This record gives sequence, C-alpha cells and structure tokens, in this order.
Amino acid sequence: MEFRRSTESDIDTIMKIIRQAQVSLKEAGVDQWQNNYPTVDIIRSDIHKGYSYVLLKNEKIAATAAVSFTGETIYDSIYEGKWSAIHPYAIIQRIAVSSSEKGQGFASAIIKQVEQLCLKQSICSIRMVTHEENRSMRKLLWKNQFQYCGIIHLHDGSKRIAFEKALHHIPIEPLPMRMQKTDPFDLPDSYLQ
Repeated sequence: MEFRRSTESDIDTIMKIIRQAQVSLKEAGVDQWQNNYPTVDIIRSDIHKGYSYVLLKNEKIAATAAVSFTGETIYDSIYEGKWSAIHPYAIIQRIAVSSSEKGQGFASAIIKQVEQLCLKQSICSIRMVTHEENRSMRKLLWKNQFQYCGIIHLHDGSKRIAFEKALHHIPIEPLPMRMQKTDPFDLPDSYLQ
C-alpha cells in the first residue's frame, strides 16, 4: 500500500469513490454527503491546498481523504462536551473507500498513515466529525480509539458528533464521566435526534 498526496489526475477516481460513498450513505438512510457534497471543486481545492490524499492498492486508488493540519473554524466551538486536547491537531475529512475495497481495513489504514504524519510534525491529536446516524463511521472511530467529545455545527448549521484521538504522551484533561464513552453506539438518545 502507498499513501500519497492526490494530484489533478486522480480527481476522476476520487469523485467515483465519493459518488459510491454518497449512494451507500443514502441507502443506509444517512443524510450526509447528499446534495452533491463534496463537489469536484472541493476536491480540486483540497488538492491545491495539499489536503487531499489517496491510499493505493496495487497502484490503484482504493481510498481517499482530506487531511488538514491548519485547523478549521467549525472546530472552534464544541457543545455538550469539549475537546480533550488543546494542542495542535489534524483533521481528517471526506474519508471514503472504493465500494470494491470495503471491509479490507483501508479507512483504518488511512488513519494510521495520518497518525504517522502527525507524529513527524509534533501534532498531538486528530479530530474527526460525522453525522450522528453514520454508524459505519462511528464504528471506525471507536475501532481506532477515538474518543467522543461533543457536538459541532457545520457552516450550514448541520449538527455533527465530534471525536478526537490523542496521539502521544501529552497531558489531556479527562472528560466528565458522562462523556467518557467506550462504544460510539452508547451515546445518549438526544445525540440521535
């Protein structure tokens, strides 16, 4: 496997994987990535900013994600909880695996690759958000030792549940006991409404 930055020549394959993910989410009844999100312009912007990455299997793109080390304003405010680390953090967004490669651990492989990038840059944590009904993403986050932190709101006002993974020996303030969940499906019903 190879994990590398995306190039313009990867856009068609990335968009094919994104469209597969959109269909999969729709079939699962999850109102995430619908209404043409993410668009080809967003992916192109990710590439130009150096955020877009692909994971290759046998020299073919198996999965994609956007990785940022510069933060984003939607992560500044968190509700019904708090981030566990205040230190510099990475964000993984728009993670998707080709439908022909699902179930082979490629999403976890991307997370592991991002962890290595973070450690090289002294980044102390990774943050990810997802739709509260996206059970497959919640399962992925739980499997990769992310901790539930609270709720954020996207620019359009949509609610997302927020997770964070501390990476190396950094002092983090523990969350209140009611926020320390080991299973992503063990969230209060209010998070699913």
